[in-house]
Amino acid sequence: MSELSLTRHNSLCTGRFRAMASPCEIILDHDDFAIAAQQVNAAADEAQRIEQKFSRYRNDNIIHRINNANGQPVTVDEETARLIDFSVMLHKLSDGLFDITSGVLRRAWTFDGSDNIPSNADIDALLPLVGWHRMKWQSPVILLPPGMEIDLGGIGKEYAVDRVFSLLAGMTDAALLVNFGGDLRARGPRRDGSAWQIGIETPDQESTAADSLSLVNGALATSGDARRFLLHDGMRYSHILNPKTGWPVHGGPRSATLLAADCVQAGMLATLTLLAGPEAENFLREQENIRSWLIW
Repeated sequence: MSELSLTRHNSLCTGRFRAMASPCEIILDHDDFAIAAQQVNAAADEAQRIEQKFSRYRNDNIIHRINNANGQPVTVDEETARLIDFSVMLHKLSDGLFDITSGVLRRAWTFDGSDNIPSNADIDALLPLVGWHRMKWQSPVILLPPGMEIDLGGIGKEYAVDRVFSLLAGMTDAALLVNFGGDLRARGPRRDGSAWQIGIETPDQESTAADSLSLVNGALATSGDARRFLLHDGMRYSHILNPKTGWPVHGGPRSATLLAADCVQAGMLATLTLLAGPEAENFLREQENIRSWLIW
């Protein structure tokens, strides 16, 4: 995590740091700088805790233990079990398209904006290592066949937003906004009675808003290919992969932004919308009381 900064402007205290490869922002609608510093530091500590615990890039956490157990069972803690259970629910809701074992496909795919497309043989060699049905999960014990991995990155940032939001909500009665790389959760109204003003980002221009939203309470999450894609022979390949084929989902929106009660729910719906491909709008019509923004 990078160095933390804290500023005060127009009765708002704003803390900024980096975590989970994203710029993180905490906005508090009070002007007590000393208390804000305590609250922002607590938020940054919690974000760092979650990143350290669930990052696939570390060799000292529960994800590393699971992925390197060489076919042996691993007993996980309650928090990890809840996230795995949630992933199982997403797997069922998506008819198997959301799969936390599909991270091994990154060995073939590098979404860096280049035109380096893997071969069919590259993909086919990895598919035997993909599929929730190949592993055993009886909470709190998980067993992966050798060579398989799990990756909770698909829900990790949204989970961190909700955890940090709950932490801060227990520390202050002030209106607040937690924003981790565009995935955010807010509580209001602000002291002047106004809502938080939120911009809906476009896939190609981070500084340009496709729409705006007045948000009092709720969460927003976006999934899309703005930063992770390939271009080959005029075709854009999204980083949203179909775990059954190993290839990107085609025909869907470039970006899906969902409004929901909490960030995990918003992120889940945004991801499932993209996984629906050309049926994205039909998928959203089946959801109740959900506001969405799609960019094609």
